[in-house]
Amino acid sequence: MKTMQDSNRHPLIQYLNEERLPHIWCEGCGNGIILNCFIQALDDLKMDIDKLTVVSGIGCIGRIAGYIKCDSFHTTHGRPIALATGIKLANPELTIAVISGDGDLFAIGGNHFIHAARRNVDMTVICANNFNYGMTGGQFGPTTPLDSYTTTTPYGSFEQPLDAPRLAATAGACYSARWTTAHPKELRESIRKAIKMKGFRFIEVVSQCPTAYGRRAGFKNVAEMLKWFKENATPIQQAETMSRTELEKRIVVGKFVERKRPTIVENICAMIKEAQTNER
Repeated sequence: MKTMQDSNRHPLIQYLNEERLPHIWCEGCGNGIILNCFIQALDDLKMDIDKLTVVSGIGCIGRIAGYIKCDSFHTTHGRPIALATGIKLANPELTIAVISGDGDLFAIGGNHFIHAARRNVDMTVICANNFNYGMTGGQFGPTTPLDSYTTTTPYGSFEQPLDAPRLAATAGACYSARWTTAHPKELRESIRKAIKMKGFRFIEVVSQCPTAYGRRAGFKNVAEMLKWFKENATPIQQAETMSRTELEKRIVVGKFVERKRPTIVENICAMIKEAQTNER
C-alpha cells in the first residue's frame, strides 16, 4: 500500500540512487543539470532501468554512474567507452550510456572515442565539457579554448581546442550534437532522441566549472557563465554561413549529423550467420 510519503515523492526519484545523495559536486557545477536532463529523458522514454547500463570514467562527472539507479560502472581514466563496448558485445539487448568528461574522453581516451564512432558501437556518449581538468586542479585539456587561463597555462592556452562533435561526425557517428547547460530543454530532447536511435550517438554538453575554470576565465559567478553560454551560442545552421574569424569564441550548438549505418553488433551477427550457413 502506498503511503502519503510515497505519493509525495518526485517521479524522477525512481531513477536515482538515494543512498548516495545528495551529490558532492561543487556548488554551481553543471553536472547536476546534465544528470537532471538525463533522468528526465529516461522518464520521457519510460526506460526500464533493468535494461540500462551507465558507464563513466574518472573525473568530476564520473560520479554520475553512482547516482543513477541502474547497473553502472566507474572505470579507470579514459576507458569508459572501451568497457562499454565490451558490455554491448556481451549483451546487445542492453541500452548503454557513457557519461564522462572532456579530458577522460578526448585526451587519454581519444582513440577509443574515434574508433567507437568508426565501428558504430551502439551506445550514447554524453560528454560534460567544462574546458579543463576540474577534479585535479584546473589544468588545461584538449577542449580548453585558445588563450584561456588555467593552472597550467598562466599566460593563456596556446593550443587550438578539439571540436568533438565534428570529430565524431567525421569518424562515423550516427548522431552528433552539442548543447550547453544553458539549453536544458534542447539537451533533454537531444538525449531522448539519441537513446532511441541505434549506432554511435554523441552529445557534447558545454558545462560550467566555477571552482576551477570559471574564476580564472574572469567569470564572477555561475549566472554570469550561463549567460555567456546563452549569448555566445550560435545555431549550426547560422554557423555554416559564418567565417572562422566570426566563429572565434562562439559555441556552435545543434545537431551536426543524423544518419543510419549498420552497427558493429549487426555486422558481427551477419558474419556469424554467413559463416554458419557456409559450414553447412
